Amino acid sequence: MAVYCNSAPFSCKASRNRDPAPLSALLPTRLFSLLQPPISFHPDRLKLSTRRWDKVASAVVSEESAVGSSSSGTDVFNLTYLEGNSWLWDISGVRALVDPILVGNLDFGIPWLYDAAKKFLKNFELTDLPQLDCLLITQSLDDHCHLKTLKPLSKMSPNLRVIATPNAKPLLDPLFRNVTYLEPGQESEVEAANGSKVRIQATAGPVLGPPWQRPENGYLVISPRGQLTLYYEPHCVYNEDFLEKEHADIVITPVIKQLLPNFTLVSGQEDAVRLAKLLHAKFIVPMKNGDLHSKGFLASIIEGEGTIESFKELLSKELPDAKTLEPTPGEPLQIPPP
Repeated sequence: MAVYCNSAPFSCKASRNRDPAPLSALLPTRLFSLLQPPISFHPDRLKLSTRRWDKVASAVVSEESAVGSSSSGTDVFNLTYLEGNSWLWDISGVRALVDPILVGNLDFGIPWLYDAAKKFLKNFELTDLPQLDCLLITQSLDDHCHLKTLKPLSKMSPNLRVIATPNAKPLLDPLFRNVTYLEPGQESEVEAANGSKVRIQATAGPVLGPPWQRPENGYLVISPRGQLTLYYEPHCVYNEDFLEKEHADIVITPVIKQLLPNFTLVSGQEDAVRLAKLLHAKFIVPMKNGDLHSKGFLASIIEGEGTIESFKELLSKELPDAKTLEPTPGEPLQIPPP
């Protein structure tokens, strides 16, 4: 799979059939990559609290029930989708907040061009979060490293352990005291108060600038007993050579492409299938990171390509035993070892 780069933002995408073109005429430097067509949903999940953290959500598993609950001594991932690129994960007691957008809208400082708000978790507040063990940041752009959220979070928890791309160093260093910056291939360990530990390894994500710029990050997250590994990268952009020796039981990825004219903002569909096959995934959790109330010129010209159903059809031909789990915003999706 080729990975194409140029000097425009979002200039490195995994795509075999669609070569990206420069966006300098359309986008200011360091903009965004998180739009896809709205998907209708029942907006009755408006608050997340620690009391609901252990609740197991139902999920679509190729039109079957979600995987069941865990037993003692078994690693479990509880994955709570907070819309956009944001997640709250509980990995056998280790709680990680991922790419959070929890305060205000996402507008990159240019709301006339793009302005997005969540559809379902409209009343979610930072105080609704459980005690966190880690903040995980994949990219340095505002749709992943959201300063409106991170500034008040840092005041609440200045000593919170942070693992991030080195590209976010100018943004995170003034806010947090305990930041570990991982280059692709490097790893670090996070320990919870209960003694559980998870290992986090950075992988190569998109290059959001000239070809010589450091790539942003994806992550492999290994559970305390090593029974489960999760892979997360929010653009479906990956280095095939880097990942070919890895595996992941769970893959979180976009599956619906987000396109500007002659340019791929976020990949998906066949590239997401190829990623799942490369990592020998057993569970694929499709992100709906464009399912936001958005407005502005840029929002009006973005188009989606493919659906979750078309992804499932492609996946069934390449990985017939893999299961697709669709998350419900605000509800934990529990995945024990297969």
